[in-house]
Amino acid sequence: MTQAQKDGPTHKRRIGLYPGTFDPVTLGHLDIVKRAVKLVDHLVIGIATGVGKVPLFSLEERVAMWRHEAGPIAEGHATIEVIPFDKKLQVDFARELGASVIIRGLRAVSDFEYEFQMAAMNQRLNMDVETVVIMADPRYQAIASRLVKEIALLDGDVSAFTSPYIADLLIKRCKELAEH
Repeated sequence: MTQAQKDGPTHKRRIGLYPGTFDPVTLGHLDIVKRAVKLVDHLVIGIATGVGKVPLFSLEERVAMWRHEAGPIAEGHATIEVIPFDKKLQVDFARELGASVIIRGLRAVSDFEYEFQMAAMNQRLNMDVETVVIMADPRYQAIASRLVKEIALLDGDVSAFTSPYIADLLIKRCKELAEH
């Protein structure tokens, strides 16, 4: 018997990166993570600062949101880690993490061209990192963080679009903004 056989099968840990601004986390985002943990051993949810965007929640608040939401999703599947990243390309962040896969969610045909271009550019930048696109569950295809924020800012009900925890945070933030 060889030493390798004694030691058991070797398994290279597959690391995936799910990047985004997540302002706020929606049911669509949560669904993508629930499905992504079936594909990798370790999933890093990378919270971007959002170059060119003015987020409703700070980077620290968005990290905290994901840390709260990710725990139950990971149980029995991959491990999940939430890490902020700033002013770097997704593909460079993936390389730093040792990730071989970037996970992207696709809601509608209108997202396809952007995601297609992003995947092609990432491949040109680093051929060792694959982009895996997960189609949104039909129940969540219309949900966009931008629209959820708009509904909340106009005092609408966001409970159908995000978790109760995130909905509470969103409502509180919108009330704070209305008071100023």
